[in-house]
This record gives sequence, C-alpha cells and structure tokens, in this order.
Amino acid sequence: MAEAKSIESLSLFFTAGAAAGTLLAGSSAGPVCALILPVAALPFFLRGKLLKQSPKAIGALFCATFLLLGLFCALNASMIPGRGIPAFMENAAEGLRKIIGSIPFRSRSTAPLLQALFTGDRSSLPRELTDAFRQSGASHILALSGLHMGIIYMVFDRLSRVLGRSPAARYVRAVLMISAAGFFTVMTGAAPSIVRAFLFILINEVLNLTGRPRKAVRVLCLALLVQLVLQPEVIGTLGFQLSYLAMGGIFILYPIMEKWYPETKSPLRWVWKSAALAISCQVFTAPLVWFRFHTFPRYFLITNLMALPLTTALMTSALVTIVLAGCGVMPGVVIGLTNGLCDLLTGILEIISSLP
Repeated sequence: MAEAKSIESLSLFFTAGAAAGTLLAGSSAGPVCALILPVAALPFFLRGKLLKQSPKAIGALFCATFLLLGLFCALNASMIPGRGIPAFMENAAEGLRKIIGSIPFRSRSTAPLLQALFTGDRSSLPRELTDAFRQSGASHILALSGLHMGIIYMVFDRLSRVLGRSPAARYVRAVLMISAAGFFTVMTGAAPSIVRAFLFILINEVLNLTGRPRKAVRVLCLALLVQLVLQPEVIGTLGFQLSYLAMGGIFILYPIMEKWYPETKSPLRWVWKSAALAISCQVFTAPLVWFRFHTFPRYFLITNLMALPLTTALMTSALVTIVLAGCGVMPGVVIGLTNGLCDLLTGILEIISSLP
C-alpha cells in the first residue's frame, strides 16, 4: 500500500488523468466534470468500509482517484479563461528591460541577449544570432527555463550566506529566496519550465527547513503534481514536456553515468560529469524533439560543454552589472567583463553553428 500511495505513483496517475482531460476538452467538458467529481469523492464518504479492504485494493483506489482528479482538473481548466500577467509585474519586466538597455555595452548584441536571458524578450535579438543558437543546439539557453532560475538562485544563495547559519537566519534566507524566485517566475510570464524550477526551489527550501529527506525523484513528482493541479492545461505544451523529461534524465540516468568515471580530483572528472549531464538530458528529450521537429543537434555535446559554463558566468556577471546599474553605478570593469563574456559565448556558438 505504501508504494501504491507514494507521491511518485499518485503524481503519475494524476498526470495521466490530466493528459486525458486535455485531449477530451471541448463542449462536453462541463457535463463530464459534473460526473467525475462525485465519483472521485466516493472514497471520502465510504472511508469506513474502505479501511477494511486489503492494502492493494486501497492503493489501487487511491491511484484511480488521482486519475479522476487529474481528468477533472484538466477539463475544468479548459472552461476557465486564461489569466494574464499582473500589471505591476509587467511594469517590473519593462523596468528591467530599460535598465539593461541603458547600460553602455560595447557590443550591440549584448543588451538584447541579456533581455532574452532575464526577461524572455527576444524581440530585439538579431536574426543571425537566434539562428546561431538554434543551429548549434543551444536554443534552450535563450528560452527561459530552470537553467536561468538555477543560476539566479545560486547567486542569491551565496549572497544570502552573510546572514549566518542560525535557525532565524535560515528562515529569513528561505523566505527571501522563495520570494525572489516567485517574483522572477511571475514577472517573466510563468513559463512552464520556470514554474517547475520555482516549485523545485519551494519544495527544497521547505524540506530543508523541516529537516526532511530530499529524494530527487520524489521532489520531481511532487512538483509535477502541484503544477498540474494549478495549471493542468500546460501538460500539452512543449516547454512543460521538455522540462520534465530533461529533469527525469538528470535524476534517473545522470547518477548512473556519473559513476562510470572513477572519483578523482582530475579536471577530466568535471568534463565527464558535464558530458554525462548533457547526454542524460538528450537521451530523454531527443525523441520528443525528433517527433516534433524532425531534427537533432549534432554538436549538442560540444555546445553544452562550452556554452553552459559561459552562460553561468555571463548571467552572474550580468546580474551584478544590472543591480549596480539600477543603483545608478556603472563601473567600466564590470560592464566590460559582461560584454566580453557575451561576445565569447556568441562567438563560440557562431563557430559551432557553421560546422558542416
């Protein structure tokens, strides 16, 4: 019964129900919702009799109930008008774009690239630069995702360590981190992959504060369940599917591949870990990408080994530059470093995209 009622099992059954509901959404959504909810509520009213059943029967009933709830949530969401971004969040995003645009970068492509990385606005990016990202297999860097949230989270986590390690400081840090991540999520339009990253941060911070064990796959399934409860309609979007498939590869395949190289302090160990991470993501996401676009990034391994460390360094440097610019301070050294990292990243991707 414990296995059948585990968060992994329940989230997968809820996901299956949400997928079915998305496919069935239409004019019949209302009547079907009216029928599903009473059926899903039966276990609550019959709990006295159900407790006398076998553990396997109870586990199967739990899974069936979550399947129906997923179906109900997806059908119900199809009848609710879409929700836009709050006006004050749109103003915040516009303010951030203006700050980035006011920084005197030497290269004309630096500000548009930073606006894409921090706000998701790619309208000012030169077409040739967008093509270089796509052809080199680095489109995921331009699309706001958990990568961007993870980098910002890492920077804020290190900065907040000055608060100390006391219980009070841990709570303050957690509140600040969750608030900042939530603000960034809403400000950038709450893309499915960003929402997934926010839920990861929220769940991890809560588990850390409560001292409970953090099993990676369980966190993934819990985030999946919560996100589909809140937004069941996103199950049909490519960003949602690729985000969870990539995380599945990282949590399931990567730990296995990482152990293939012996534990040493050699730089080759870091290279292998980076390569294993990229391969794990590609193994899980490549079939869907091929099915949707009939393409495969041939140089994805080279791209990820070179571009991801540079992207981390660029976003870290850019974050410092943006904060200082927002305070009215624009030191030439920091601006030059950010501009140089941007030129290096785009230059490498242009070279890779030109390979036969």
